[in-house]
Amino acid sequence: MTVRVFGIRHHGPGGAKSLLSALENMCPDAVLVEGPPDAADVLPLIVRPKMKPPVALLVYPPDAPQDAAYYPFAEFSPEWQALRHAHTRGVTTRFVDLPRSSDFDGEDDESGVREDPIGLLAEAAGYDDRELWWERQVEQRRDATDLFDAIIEAMTALREGYEPPPREARREAYMRREIRKVRREGHENIAVVCGAWHAPALIVEEHTAKADDTILKGLKRRKTSATWIPWTNSRLSYRSGYGAGIASPGYYEHLWAFDGTGATRWITHVARLLRSEDLDASPANVVEAARLANTLAALRDLPAPGLDELREAALATLCAGETEKLDLIRTRLEIGEKLGEVPAETPTVPLQHDLERLQKRLRLKPSAEERNLDLDLREDGGRSRSELLHRLRLLGIDWGEPRTVSGKSGTFHEVWTIKWRPELSVTLIEANVWGNTVESASSARVRVFAETADLPRLTALLDASILARHPEDSVTHLLDRVRDSAASADVRLLMDALPPLARVARYGDVRGTGTGQVLPVVDALFERAVVSLPGACASHDDAAREMAGSIAAVEECVNMLDRPDMAGRWRAVLRPLAENEAVHALVRGWCCRLLLEAGALDEEALRCLAGLALSPAVPAPEAAAWVEGVLRGSGLILLHQTGLWRALDAWLTALSPETFTDLLPLIRRAFSDFEPAERRAMGEKVRNLGRGGETGHAQGDNGAGDLDHRRASRTLPVLARILGVRHDG
Repeated sequence: MTVRVFGIRHHGPGGAKSLLSALENMCPDAVLVEGPPDAADVLPLIVRPKMKPPVALLVYPPDAPQDAAYYPFAEFSPEWQALRHAHTRGVTTRFVDLPRSSDFDGEDDESGVREDPIGLLAEAAGYDDRELWWERQVEQRRDATDLFDAIIEAMTALREGYEPPPREARREAYMRREIRKVRREGHENIAVVCGAWHAPALIVEEHTAKADDTILKGLKRRKTSATWIPWTNSRLSYRSGYGAGIASPGYYEHLWAFDGTGATRWITHVARLLRSEDLDASPANVVEAARLANTLAALRDLPAPGLDELREAALATLCAGETEKLDLIRTRLEIGEKLGEVPAETPTVPLQHDLERLQKRLRLKPSAEERNLDLDLREDGGRSRSELLHRLRLLGIDWGEPRTVSGKSGTFHEVWTIKWRPELSVTLIEANVWGNTVESASSARVRVFAETADLPRLTALLDASILARHPEDSVTHLLDRVRDSAASADVRLLMDALPPLARVARYGDVRGTGTGQVLPVVDALFERAVVSLPGACASHDDAAREMAGSIAAVEECVNMLDRPDMAGRWRAVLRPLAENEAVHALVRGWCCRLLLEAGALDEEALRCLAGLALSPAVPAPEAAAWVEGVLRGSGLILLHQTGLWRALDAWLTALSPETFTDLLPLIRRAFSDFEPAERRAMGEKVRNLGRGGETGHAQGDNGAGDLDHRRASRTLPVLARILGVRHDG
């Protein structure tokens, strides 16, 4: 009876090829693999034609999907190849690691040695880079007959005197027990595939069954479910599941596919990528890069160029020394964004099944590549896609991220950035508790959130529900909750709640959604807000900034609805606030700014208000707060307000040096939101005002202005010294 343990790294083309060769020679009648026995029912799916790595086993407790564990596999993973080898030959195949049903509540007590044995071996061999050492010792090996014996020998040396912590001891004891079980079943030629670190511990003759039973006594069990989910190359570069993680999965996939003949092919892929980005990559450079890579390998006594040699060759030739191009190669080729596929018969929760049906109907195939989606809401297809993406966001499944659309077409268009990530599969499982379809689940989740939401959050949920086109009874329920909450809400909550309601009233009909019942709610909240606003504006600095944000929310609502009666009512509230000295200066300045933008405040009135707010009698911090308020928003309109700029200039120049220094951070903050071009234009405005003009040079000064020749002459000696010329004074 033979039991042979093959210690491997979880992902590696060289290790996978060596393992396949060893299995071919051994012809085992049972193949045992480190992995979760909970997945036994879905294990046979690995040989289905539609199963295309990278994929991952997902094991989770149905009552707590957030505790899920992932077990990722690539085409070049040794375990993947061992499992397929055994299944295609009808050989007994089992996962033998500690079941996840016994491990979800287990402590994480892996030791530092367990965490990075490859790093320790690399360091002992004189390598700073663990990946480089592994590639040269394993992935580039041509003769691997002694590889697995060498791995056991190395790991035995590393484990000398090592006492595994409780969780690791349980895992290894369980695997040994499973090996004994398979032997008792009559199998005589057993192959065990496990992580390299565990290999010495799985030689069962060195441990007794009684000792292992003692270690495993009292294991708790928890119901679990298992399925397969698509994975990505980028996720393979993370440490997940049983500690798997590699730096360059795209490059390893290339090694697996082309086996020793891939240097020129890899350089060709690099050139093709650069050309796709409109970057130069001539055939001559491809030839030169391939020659350089092979030369570097020969100089370093390597059988073939490795990733380091290929990088250096590409950087020197195809990239012309530009590291930005090398970063592109790293992201797109060395790692890549390949997304795997699983067969249709893979177990899924009902919500995931419904999403897959919708994705197929709407032609929205999940992809790991980020792409933009421009949806025309006047078309059924565009509207349906939009509704699906909005419903998923309400479920916490952010497959798509909406982007801002400017211009008139923004009314009828939505632009999304969509990218599928493997962890969204777990979020889908978690969301199944809300319902079995995307529509019913998102609607139910909104209803539950609405029970504890404040008024602004309620109106945001209402806006989102309209975008998601939830059933009418759900929208009515939210409206009722808005009315009930508005009865006891303070003024700021009323104001913050208005923009989402305005969006519903303004754009709902574009989606074919009746929104007539929303306008009365908007009017009621607006009326209560404008009545309560004047008494709520005398406040300290932090509260004043929050109030300025709420005032901006009402302004957004008024501008969006574009109703003259509402706009007039709002301006009539802002004007007294702008003139009332009892109101916080920042709020007064902000009200002035809004009135100015609305054309309800002319330049003369603004100059008068600025003169009062910035007069010498006003404390400097209060004047600075007014400046901060009036400068909020775009700088383009301010550029035409000469009276305001004269008042600001006079106020700043009159400050004492000490006061100016104290106020400088406040002044900088006031100008910080402007674009660089706007700030430059403002500087020109002030400079020209100082010359006596408004938009250009003062008449007749030829750009020199009122030049003080006596002061200017003092700079001449210094300039002469800097320039290295003689100055005779």
